[in-house]
Amino acid sequence: MKLKPKITIADHFALMEDPRIDRTKRHNLIDILTIALCAVICGADSWVAIELYGCTKYEWLKTFLELPNGIPSHDTFARVFAQLNSQRFQECFLNWIKSIQIITDGEVVAIDGKTLCGSHDKSSEQSAIRMVSAWATTNKLVLGQVKVDEKSNEITAIPELIKVLELSGCIVTIDAIGCQKEIVKLISQQNADYVITLKKNQGNLYDEVEQLFKAEIGKGFQDFQHSTYKTEEHGHGRHEIRNYAMLTGIQSRLDPDSVWSNFNSIGMVESVRQVGGKTTVETRYFITSLEDNAQQFANSVRSHWGIENSLHWVLDVALKEDDCRIRKDNAPQNFAVMRQIAVNLLGKEKRVKRGIKNKQFLAAMDNNYLERVLALA
Repeated sequence: MKLKPKITIADHFALMEDPRIDRTKRHNLIDILTIALCAVICGADSWVAIELYGCTKYEWLKTFLELPNGIPSHDTFARVFAQLNSQRFQECFLNWIKSIQIITDGEVVAIDGKTLCGSHDKSSEQSAIRMVSAWATTNKLVLGQVKVDEKSNEITAIPELIKVLELSGCIVTIDAIGCQKEIVKLISQQNADYVITLKKNQGNLYDEVEQLFKAEIGKGFQDFQHSTYKTEEHGHGRHEIRNYAMLTGIQSRLDPDSVWSNFNSIGMVESVRQVGGKTTVETRYFITSLEDNAQQFANSVRSHWGIENSLHWVLDVALKEDDCRIRKDNAPQNFAVMRQIAVNLLGKEKRVKRGIKNKQFLAAMDNNYLERVLALA
């Protein structure tokens, strides 16, 4: 039997259309993309750093790249990434992710936005771009991202991201900006569940949910199917108790016209925090397609913050995304994709038990380790 050859990340990005005219092509596009990816994995965060990496690693790179005219200059890297079709570049990334992702039922997929602060350019009146990403919290994998239109907000970007993801069997979590009927409908059409934070200006729904919970708590949950769950944490002078509650079978009461797809339950999280002798109480409400499982609801709510701690924090601290001054044309968005690839590959490498930053340092020093990381693609 003839084995099907493995499709690598290089194969996916080899399908990119080269934006340059023929007479200016001194370097192969796949060479430019590969050098940039290797450099970003190793910690490069500018075109000059990528050129310096390429020159330093020339002999090693020459073992698998053609490099007909040596290492491209930093100006070449800048021009090519500025001209690359960002939508097509994102499609190549998504196709690669779909070829490697193994998402299990119940996987929490957190969707959230992040501003690339360094992409702001005052001289050209260019605002900082904002990207919306989907993060598989258990597998710690970026599943995709889309750019928020400059004249819009995340409400229009989130549906576009959901449409290109494979979410069947997952639980999608979004903060209050995603509390939109169309977004809930798209998630349900993908055979996925959702846990979405209610926003206070969501018509009368927030007030109705709040009043219903207060009434049911006062009556000891007599009127609706319910479940509760509690967590308690100590550390660093902080004591926090979180009380979770779900009411199931509420659609006929809160959504009799079924305008919210697969709306099965409402959730409440009461956080009681004690720090330095001071106590604060915060209550949040959610709509969800989950049913009568407060522990699963609690895990989904807590897992959502994984996109902040495991992705956004890594992008800022390890890959210095907020400090990056790349800002011309399509370059900021395309470079953001390169960072997402680096996060995925470094995260998938499990043999070295170190954080992303130390893995980058090791990859920069040890070509064998970098080859191992690249092999995961």
